[in-house]
Amino acid sequence: MERRLAAIVCADVAGYSRMMGSDEAGTHAAFKAHRSAIHPIILNHGGRVVKNTGDGFLLEFPSIVGAVEAAIAMQTLMAERNHHLPAERAMQFRLGIHMGDVIADEDEVFGDDVNIAVRLEAVASPGGFAISAKAYREASKHLTALLVDAGNHRFKNIKDPIGVWTWMPEGAPALAPELREASALSQQYRTAIVGVLPFANLSDAQDEYFSDGLTEDLIHALSLQSFYRVLSRNSTFAFKGKNTSTRLIAREIDATYLIQGSVRRAGAKIRVTAELVAPETGEQLWTGRYDRDIGELFAMQDEITTNLSAAIATEIVRAEASAPARLSTDVTAWDRFLKGLSHYYRQTKEDLATAVDLFREAISLDPKLSIAHAYLATIQIQSIQFGWVKGTREMWAEAMALAETSVRLDPRSSFAFSILSWAHAMEAHYEAAMDAAKRAVALNPYDNGARGVLGICHFVIGEHREAIELFSMAAQRDNSDPRYQWAALNAFSHYLLGQYDATLSWAREQLYINPNHMQALAIRAAALAQLGRDDEAGEAVGVLMRNYPTLNVDRHLRNFHWKRPEDLAHYREGLLNAGVPLSKLTLVQSDIKRAAES
Repeated sequence: MERRLAAIVCADVAGYSRMMGSDEAGTHAAFKAHRSAIHPIILNHGGRVVKNTGDGFLLEFPSIVGAVEAAIAMQTLMAERNHHLPAERAMQFRLGIHMGDVIADEDEVFGDDVNIAVRLEAVASPGGFAISAKAYREASKHLTALLVDAGNHRFKNIKDPIGVWTWMPEGAPALAPELREASALSQQYRTAIVGVLPFANLSDAQDEYFSDGLTEDLIHALSLQSFYRVLSRNSTFAFKGKNTSTRLIAREIDATYLIQGSVRRAGAKIRVTAELVAPETGEQLWTGRYDRDIGELFAMQDEITTNLSAAIATEIVRAEASAPARLSTDVTAWDRFLKGLSHYYRQTKEDLATAVDLFREAISLDPKLSIAHAYLATIQIQSIQFGWVKGTREMWAEAMALAETSVRLDPRSSFAFSILSWAHAMEAHYEAAMDAAKRAVALNPYDNGARGVLGICHFVIGEHREAIELFSMAAQRDNSDPRYQWAALNAFSHYLLGQYDATLSWAREQLYINPNHMQALAIRAAALAQLGRDDEAGEAVGVLMRNYPTLNVDRHLRNFHWKRPEDLAHYREGLLNAGVPLSKLTLVQSDIKRAAES
């Protein structure tokens, strides 16, 4: 075996499996003809064919300039050959180009640099190529062709993020539609790739438009999230009606997760089922079913889309957070963030403290990682509300600074604006909070978290019925996202309307999720006191004080900046009637009194 510096070009045919499924013999013959046509170009630029694969080939060149010039010439020739063909018969190559040290064994080449070329091919647009930043720097001084900077990417089994540049023939888009992002979150931090397969229509052919429309709406709704990438309609509709396994589909389009479902219509009712799967393992991560009266068709379609996107988006983030750690000694910002996220989802005091450290480490490694700032701000606010840390002026100031930084770094993130709104609401900046919440909803109308935070804005200014409507909607569509505490918020809104039975129901719901939730324990005690259930209120206060022995009314209310004084007075009354100590001084006097009587 020998080592040598080489330029590697990897090629495959976009949609080859689909083409083989419709015309196996014709597709194979066309591929061989195209391969023969471009072979002289490879030789003219000093290249050689290392090996042919079923739908592509691997090339080696002694010069990166020769490799790029050959790639441009090959794709230009292929565009000419495809020009007069029907779209379904046009065969387009995707090329990945990289250079580096390779291991040569007989006629084959191996090594990480070969693997990088293979990964680059997967992100190239059909008819174009993707080249690593390393290779581009070497070749660019000798090229006249215009290439486009596509940012950093993180690839499977490749330790470090790779800078990518792309080329397409003149007049074609510079980057495949599925790789254009709705968010400014860098490509290297969007490791999950999601494909939405066409929902199967189990009714008459005339209902096909509804299942297709629902699929397209779901693709759009999920693409507004900033945590992962969603493949375009063209990538997945090619498999419509094909009996292809999800594993093969995922490999064809390089998807980490697939969503599939069906639509069945019976009279005036429609049933939609959907599931989220990890195709490599076959694991079903989530499944849902929605039965609806047809009524206003588009309104119903929008409601189902919102429900689906809310549930699926949360499960994808949860799956990424719980994925096994990458075996590497290299520490990256994204590694630290994902590990922090896994602790955050456990929702214990100790895990949140660990998550804080990991998010801080992620930010120190990459100060531009917007999402880490947003989650760190979230934990700061929640830790104060849970009673796990003291809400100091410094902590509130840091939470606000983190939220503002997150928005500045990613001004298209609905989540970032939601957290900024939440921070403003907690600090009594009512107009700023409402403006940020409305911006979050406008950026992603399908983000239930954003709508729930809009409810927080209504809540803090005393518009409790509007808040209840938004909290209930968010809880109904997605009550498993730990970033938000819809049940506790609903309990407070009902309490301030004097609806104490509803308060107890929502508090109970929150305590199922987090038995030590300070605000849920406190509002439960206050509601029981307002109902005159004094013994139960006393027991509730006992549980509250055992969990938070230093709690008192004055300290507790210091973190509540509600606009209406009567709301604060109402809550204060309930706490005192339940038996929560008024202040630290009250606790000391009570201890002295008990000691004197004993």
